Amino acid sequence: MKYTVALLIVTLSACKGHQEVVKPAETEVNTGANKPAWVNSRPISDMDYIGIGICPKSRPDHMESAKKTALNDLASEISVRVEGNSLLFTLDQKHSFDESFTSTVNTRTSEQLEGYEQVDTWQDDRDYWVYYRLSKSEHARLKAERKRKAIAQATDGYQRAKQSLMIGDLKGAFDQDLRALIAMKDYWGESDLVTIGEKQLPLANELFADLQRLSNGVRFTCLPERCDLNYGNRFKREMLISAAFVESKSSRDLLQLPITVTYSGAAGKVTESKNTDAEGRARTTVQRVELGNTLAELLVRLNMDELVSKDLDPLFIKPLIGSLTVPELHVPIDRTMPRVFVLAVESNMGQPVKDAGIALGLREELTAKGFRFVDRATDADLLLNINSTTREGGGSNGFFTAYLDVSYSFRDRKTNDVISEGGKQGVKGIQLDYAKAGMDAYKKAGQDLRKELSNAMITSLL
Repeated sequence: MKYTVALLIVTLSACKGHQEVVKPAETEVNTGANKPAWVNSRPISDMDYIGIGICPKSRPDHMESAKKTALNDLASEISVRVEGNSLLFTLDQKHSFDESFTSTVNTRTSEQLEGYEQVDTWQDDRDYWVYYRLSKSEHARLKAERKRKAIAQATDGYQRAKQSLMIGDLKGAFDQDLRALIAMKDYWGESDLVTIGEKQLPLANELFADLQRLSNGVRFTCLPERCDLNYGNRFKREMLISAAFVESKSSRDLLQLPITVTYSGAAGKVTESKNTDAEGRARTTVQRVELGNTLAELLVRLNMDELVSKDLDPLFIKPLIGSLTVPELHVPIDRTMPRVFVLAVESNMGQPVKDAGIALGLREELTAKGFRFVDRATDADLLLNINSTTREGGGSNGFFTAYLDVSYSFRDRKTNDVISEGGKQGVKGIQLDYAKAGMDAYKKAGQDLRKELSNAMITSLL
């Protein structure tokens, strides 16, 4: 009776391969008076691999479990050794892949068992036994045929990857190399020398090296080379990104290449996903950037996730892709804040207020955010007008109340258009006389208004 399966190593909590003779109960079922010889003593053969499984009949799936255990036992007899020139050896030595990955690969790509046969079964009132064998010569023949087909498929994929890159299709080249690697996954731990052109190469290693070459060869450029945001362009700038594959002295545009564009926005991180066009270019508009004195940049990266087809097994693909260098470009973002001329008319009970007014606090707040203040209106981009005055609110028990009214406006100097305007009415101050009460109101209003007005100003610019 012949079978063909792709065997994965299975752990069964209650069942195990027959490593030693298990003494059965005296009562036997459907076996006659004596146990078979293979139950009493494990067979030894130079011609066959042997697999024996046993499982308690108390389990409802004891027959299937015993069969799986027997196949597991059969597979354990077939030695699997990682060759020194194999991909698994390379990944472990050069890329420090963790043991869980290599263990998973070994498990998922364990020996495929074809052509095995069930020699016998036996049971007593307690256990169920299964005996499998597999011809060593037949196993070697079938494995060699599978490997030959896998190498042929992988070699074809490798050649197709080269062709895709020639027309600037890096995504297609990546896909072909990855599919070729997956076709070879059952042999990542084995020698796989093939002749390509005039060279003899280990195929899986060459495919992985080609993936590295593809990612390392991507070059991004950007025009302009710096993103200059200022009041003149209303803090908005279009950027032209180009992608090319550069190798030796040759360069070719990369078409439909997936990229991500990232920068810090006023409301948080901004990320855009784009594809290059037929000329290897992509456009993005940088806007609503976080303003201030902090460093900012536009980050262009190859979108590795989009290079990989969704139908490819992530168990194998993610660690491979994760070991590759991700091409990226950092473009500085320069923010030149507006020049501001301040015209402030501030008084307290009819008397001018100088250093204690609203204008001083607001100026300090805006300066901290990068705004520049000038002494002449003709040098300014924006005109800031502040009007504030206090009024008496009455007195009681020796205390006096004053109210502060504030209005402000930001205007474009050239067009006189209002950029932002607002104010605050009736800010209350209490002290021992009206003048002190008025200054108390200025102090309270200054703490609130300096952030309120500066935030409103920045919001209006964006």
